[in-house]
Amino acid sequence: MATIDKAAQSGPHVAPLKLTRMLHARPETVFEAWTTAEHIKRWFSPEGSIIPEAEVDARVGGVFAFMMLFGAEEHWTRGVFVELTPVTRLVLDLQAFGGDGRLMFRALTEVDFSEAPGGTRVDVVQSFREVDPEIAEAIAAHGGEGWGSTLDKLEAEVAGMVTGGETVQRSAAHATFHLTRTYPAPVERVWRALTVPEHKYKWFGGESQGWEPLERHMDVRVGGAERDKGRWKGGVVSTFDAIYLDIVPHQRLVYSYVMHLDDKKISVSLATMELRAEGGKTTLAVTEQGVFLDGYDDAGSREHGTGFLLDALGASLSD
Repeated sequence: MATIDKAAQSGPHVAPLKLTRMLHARPETVFEAWTTAEHIKRWFSPEGSIIPEAEVDARVGGVFAFMMLFGAEEHWTRGVFVELTPVTRLVLDLQAFGGDGRLMFRALTEVDFSEAPGGTRVDVVQSFREVDPEIAEAIAAHGGEGWGSTLDKLEAEVAGMVTGGETVQRSAAHATFHLTRTYPAPVERVWRALTVPEHKYKWFGGESQGWEPLERHMDVRVGGAERDKGRWKGGVVSTFDAIYLDIVPHQRLVYSYVMHLDDKKISVSLATMELRAEGGKTTLAVTEQGVFLDGYDDAGSREHGTGFLLDALGASLSD
């Protein structure tokens, strides 16, 4: 592994830029978007610019370089990978040059990828090691905005990778999982958390999970419907549409649901929740049988996200 000298600094001091973004794809998919030249050309630049040329050799010491066009002006960024741990972390030592070929800045860009509910959390830290005094103020004032629009483009790129872009490849991949949690609460309280809107909304989505509700309603009766539609940070809209099929109060819920990402239907599932009272505690057993549609690669993220929600349910019972 190459040594990273974070202390090296010349020119004016510019505080590190730090950004976090939630993406609705597996870490493997997001990591590929960062380490493949064809993907880099489609997203690794702020709004108003394009990348017609890129070279990426994803290994420690390998090249990471691209030419960015602002109008007719060419800006090159050249660097190397100094750390590379597949699907969890990469570090780039980059030098950015202006249209006149002058070095604008040298920066260490550290990117960490971690599994999160519904996909992958991406944490970016860019630490500046050399900065042209003439652009230092612009980086400090607007660098975050540039990265923000760049990550917006990454969001769109990853969404295209997940859904297959414009070309629809019909497929149906089946999966089943089982999860169990035991909560230190009576069954009546757990049942309320599953079936009463003001109780369910404490744990099922919400801004604390990086999700802004857009449309929410639930009608818990046989034949009743539930919808939870919201926008994740980065712009992707997810929609959960459920129909209740079987209800035995304090004992069982069975429902089917369809998931959309934006306008793309990604899955259809059948979920069963069984509750068992054990003294003052409640055991909740969840079984889901799903079909993932037309190239959507779940790869276990639904099970991981459901586990996270069940833990959030448990936390809400202590409120």
